[in-house]
Amino acid sequence: MADHTGHSAHARLLSHLLLIVALTVFALADLAHAARGSSAFIRVNQVGYVGSSPKRGYLMASGSEAGATFAVKNSSGTTVYSAGVGTSLGAWGAFSSVYALDFDSVSTAGTYTISVASPIAATSPSFKIDTASNLYTTPLANALYYYETSRDGPNYIPNALRTAPGHLNDQSAKAYFTPPFDRKDNAGPLTATGAVVDASGGWWDAGDYMKFVETHSYTVAMMLVGVRDFPGQMGSGSSSSNFTSEARFGLDWLQKMWVDNNQTLYYQVAVASGGRNYAGDHDIWRLPQADDNYQGCAAPYQYVCNRPVFQNTAGGAGASISPNIAGRLAASFALCYKLFSASDSTYANQCLLSAEHIFDLANTAPTGNLLTVGPFDFYPETEWRDDLEWGATELYFALQGATNLPPGLPHTDPMYYLQKAATWANAYMTGPNDAADTLNLYDVSGLAHFELYRAIVLAGNPSGLATSEAALLADLKKQLDKAVTQAGKDPFGFGFPWNMFDTTSHGEGLVVMGNEYDNLAGSTAYATYGIRWQANVLGANAWGTSLIVGDGGTFPLCMQHQVTNLVAKPPNGPPFLLGAAVEGPNSFAAKGTLSGMVTCPPNAVDSFAQFNGNGAVFQDNVQSYSTVEPAIDLTASSFLAFSWAIAGAPSGTP
Repeated sequence: MADHTGHSAHARLLSHLLLIVALTVFALADLAHAARGSSAFIRVNQVGYVGSSPKRGYLMASGSEAGATFAVKNSSGTTVYSAGVGTSLGAWGAFSSVYALDFDSVSTAGTYTISVASPIAATSPSFKIDTASNLYTTPLANALYYYETSRDGPNYIPNALRTAPGHLNDQSAKAYFTPPFDRKDNAGPLTATGAVVDASGGWWDAGDYMKFVETHSYTVAMMLVGVRDFPGQMGSGSSSSNFTSEARFGLDWLQKMWVDNNQTLYYQVAVASGGRNYAGDHDIWRLPQADDNYQGCAAPYQYVCNRPVFQNTAGGAGASISPNIAGRLAASFALCYKLFSASDSTYANQCLLSAEHIFDLANTAPTGNLLTVGPFDFYPETEWRDDLEWGATELYFALQGATNLPPGLPHTDPMYYLQKAATWANAYMTGPNDAADTLNLYDVSGLAHFELYRAIVLAGNPSGLATSEAALLADLKKQLDKAVTQAGKDPFGFGFPWNMFDTTSHGEGLVVMGNEYDNLAGSTAYATYGIRWQANVLGANAWGTSLIVGDGGTFPLCMQHQVTNLVAKPPNGPPFLLGAAVEGPNSFAAKGTLSGMVTCPPNAVDSFAQFNGNGAVFQDNVQSYSTVEPAIDLTASSFLAFSWAIAGAPSGTP
């Protein structure tokens, strides 16, 4: 198993995975195509379409469907709309043509299918047309379930997948200096700092049980923005998906990893693998509750039982903090103050003090690799100015209009942080990575710009700032227009390449950004694109699968996730880890197994192989971390995308 890695990095193969011999994806596709002859498939958004919005499905066929007619039929089998399929949008793998099936005028709530009778027949899965609230309330609740089920430590939530707490030994964890890592990502010997840390709680990062401040702080900040901006969907106004308690659970862990009284940062719990030195998290396959006394804690399993906590590589008390982590940690804690100051002032005040202390310690001239996780190539982030922009903006919102600030606060004037935010936004936009990416773990400018624009408006558009509302909006547009250009190259109109890491996360991030831009500009420039990108993630893709568990009729069943592999019976479920967003299609499907891993799919048949094409593959197999490993950061953009769909706009001013 493995953590997902960045789209800019080469895929890594962990040393403990065993290579297995298999037919190539292309051979499988050729065999499948030869066996079936001419074939066609219709892909739709399996969650459904909002009645008043544009609607598009896709017909992919191994031969020409020129001149064909498609029919939209209701649950009684009555055709309510029909039209020609139009011209081909291009080829995909063994399918010579992909056609757009637009049916915008069908708006009556109900259940429908789309069919083509000839020359090559095809019928879509059934799908709904309804209000956004009726369609996306359940996916939003599923996302909350994913985080609740991913809780580590004593405060777990029992459900069909979780029957016991895990990693209680983290409550008294020894801290260590970061060890060296070899070319295979194995860690060297560990040297203790002498400190003992309560590192219990938090969410598992992905299909493993490691915990990282890098991904955790991003997820918590995204969650808190949702609770603040969409209270009816993610806050106290929701009866099914109130994320407030879950956001605080995440904050609690971050407060443990940042020890404010001596200003020391710890950035990671557990080590992936020690190679020949000792076993690590990635070397065994088990349920989380097994770790606290795994094999009697005897060598080589001593660090499985007693998991190491890594101290900031820059040093201990008062050491500088890598700016990427400093920015998003400051954002998380500033949002904490904004949301909890009225209900729990003591907790909120500590959050605000932590936020300012962390921001002041940010290393604003980093060299070499940023601090992310050990080893770096698990999460090879390279951009950091956007993180500082985000952190400073949320600190502005925290201080703006605040009363009874905690004593000893380094900065009390909100304009101090607005100026900092504008400076870092300008540094990003004039820097080496401007608009090189879109909203996801590795680039948060797609949210930071939106937040800063609103902050400048709230401040009355003061003079002397290093950037402006117009510049921020233009940079959002620059990122989105690149996605539109990419969509024009893809038969399915997706705004991000299918053959790169984090396709699911990028798709949902683009949906969020399109909504943000249109909200600020008072336009609908990206509304249709956003609807189509959301549909791509939820089934309107070459493989005909939703990339989020439980959201649609077809979704990943064999994730590289230990709990879902070991608890579900048969191993492809149920119960399902509802709401988990997986990596998605990629350039390769990883191979390799560990002792105890249950074969999934049970028949070992790759049912999606025939749909691979154009350099992209998707495999629903427990071995394939590159396509079906879920992660907390991958899922973090989905709940904001769903909230935007339901609410249409944020609730008021931050």
